[in-house]
Amino acid sequence: MKKLINNIDTLLDESLNGFTKAHADIIQFNTQPHFIQRIKPTAAGKVALISGGGSGHEPLHSGFVGAGMLDAACPGQVFTSPTPDQMLAAAQAVENGGGVLFIVKNYAGDVMNFEIAAEMLDCPCESLLVSDDVSFPKSHSTGRRGVAGTLIVEKIVGAAAENGADLASCKALGERVNQVTASMGVALSSCTVPALGKPTFDIGDNEIEMGVGIHGERGRERIAMSSASEIVDYLASAIDEDLKPQKGQTALLHINGFGATPLMELHLIYGLAAQFWEQRGIIISRSLVGNYTTSLDMAGCSITLSLLDDELLRLWDAPVHTAALRWGC
Repeated sequence: MKKLINNIDTLLDESLNGFTKAHADIIQFNTQPHFIQRIKPTAAGKVALISGGGSGHEPLHSGFVGAGMLDAACPGQVFTSPTPDQMLAAAQAVENGGGVLFIVKNYAGDVMNFEIAAEMLDCPCESLLVSDDVSFPKSHSTGRRGVAGTLIVEKIVGAAAENGADLASCKALGERVNQVTASMGVALSSCTVPALGKPTFDIGDNEIEMGVGIHGERGRERIAMSSASEIVDYLASAIDEDLKPQKGQTALLHINGFGATPLMELHLIYGLAAQFWEQRGIIISRSLVGNYTTSLDMAGCSITLSLLDDELLRLWDAPVHTAALRWGC
């Protein structure tokens, strides 16, 4: 294993310290317990948005703390849920009279720990579960995983909260975005967790994992390596079947890299996916391409489609100023 690290035990702290120094105009780092929060004060009564999860998915979630998105993010150890005391401390630090909305990816550890934190809070709070991964049916025993669509939920709800929407409205909006957002990914290689020191799963040189999770979890099936066009057709067809967009529908297309796939390939995938839906009469009015919900050094990508109405489009376009996403400021 070759990694640019000093010590496995200090990797997360050192990374977060460097991240904070690089973006000191936007965020600050609380060390005990760990959380990242925005430094500029918010308006009184604003709903505080907090998310989090295991590290290794950067820039999700810490990279999305700032004006127009999250008020705080709780990073756990690599691929490990943050603890309830992190979430509780973050909530107490950023709550400003409007209550707290926890945005939670649907993974058992995240769900459990955010629930514990919510029970301990002494202010109004709600939890919003993101479950955009269509690799499994909606009837799956643990529900669908929250993956790259989490960013879209955080951005749109973040804009609404910044504009003064109340807690109930923010939660309802997030649930609506989740319902019209679908994602699916493909892994070309495994990833290597530093503490493990070797790939987390074995995959042959001519194999790919369709519907992989962002920690390398198994997806729908493992198939032989295919062309980019065949891969896009597989992923986009599953998304299209789930969302059933109607001709003339406006949509956001997000191509997300898992950490080791170059932009040259991600933009190729974007062009093929856009063509897939444009041929079906879908209007791709917004796009986002890059590494936003990663899996350490995994090669591969995911496709996310979000159906937009005028309100969602306006909220997506609203100003945002974070380390990883910024426009209109």
